[in-house]
Amino acid sequence: MSTPSASPAVNRPMSARDWTMLLVLSVLWGCSFLFIGVAVKEIPPLLIVTVRVGLAASALWLTVKLMGVAPPRGASVWLSFIGMALLNNVVPFSLFAWAQSHIAASVASILNATTPLFLVVAAHFATQDEKATGNRLFGVVAGFLGVAVMLGAAPTLSSWVEILAELACLGASACYAASNLYGRRFTRLGVAPLAIAAGQTTVSFAIMLPIAVVVVQPWTLAPASPLAWACVAALALPSTAFAYVLFFRILASAGATNLGLVTFLIPVTAVMLGVTLLGDELALRHVAGMALIGLGLAAIDGRPWKALRRRLR
Repeated sequence: MSTPSASPAVNRPMSARDWTMLLVLSVLWGCSFLFIGVAVKEIPPLLIVTVRVGLAASALWLTVKLMGVAPPRGASVWLSFIGMALLNNVVPFSLFAWAQSHIAASVASILNATTPLFLVVAAHFATQDEKATGNRLFGVVAGFLGVAVMLGAAPTLSSWVEILAELACLGASACYAASNLYGRRFTRLGVAPLAIAAGQTTVSFAIMLPIAVVVVQPWTLAPASPLAWACVAALALPSTAFAYVLFFRILASAGATNLGLVTFLIPVTAVMLGVTLLGDELALRHVAGMALIGLGLAAIDGRPWKALRRRLR
């Protein structure tokens, strides 16, 4: 998962309330992989994404109104939402939904954690104030080594679809990283963060609806079970709309740096749920890859190394 826009990195002391909200957010985003894993067995990926962004947009606009947030205005703002919608919703949501029709939810969640790796690389070349440091470069190398381990070597004919699905997850994570940089323009445009979430999901629905109608032709599908539609609703409302609201509350109280800890926690929730509820089986290469990606994230975050140095002293 990713956020509608990026905020300058701020590290503030976290209260018990902040930690609680962070854990809830990680569970909500971790559960999204479970919900997709169940729904995609009966509902086409494009239809899942369309309903997801449509329901999320409705809930977010209601939240904007109830909280008295100024809605986005101006042609330039709404044109900018097109890029944000594609990078943060339409493309990554579709890639993950398709990928999970071929690979386990646990594997998809682990690959989703590579977003900060792509962000370090993109920020180094696209910005002047976020050049990669030694720790971050080490983190990127370790993380992508973990990806290579997960993908495996010498694929067989039967494993090519799985590899393509894993590459789709990496493509989605790269989109999330790009959206993080792209979203900075909304700060200059004076758009409130919650309004960004509402605007981008609205544009995403406008893009996805005609695609789903033409490609999926929903009226020709066999009826899906109530469980499958319940998972889509849960994906749209708690795991997308409410998660965005919670995200911005944590951002305001604890800062962007502390909020980045959610990257470590999402795979924990998703893997536990995938193994216990969906019967996912993680191969040794998946576990080894997850460990290397976790090492890379720790190096990028920096705080684990600082804590270790303090302890050694």
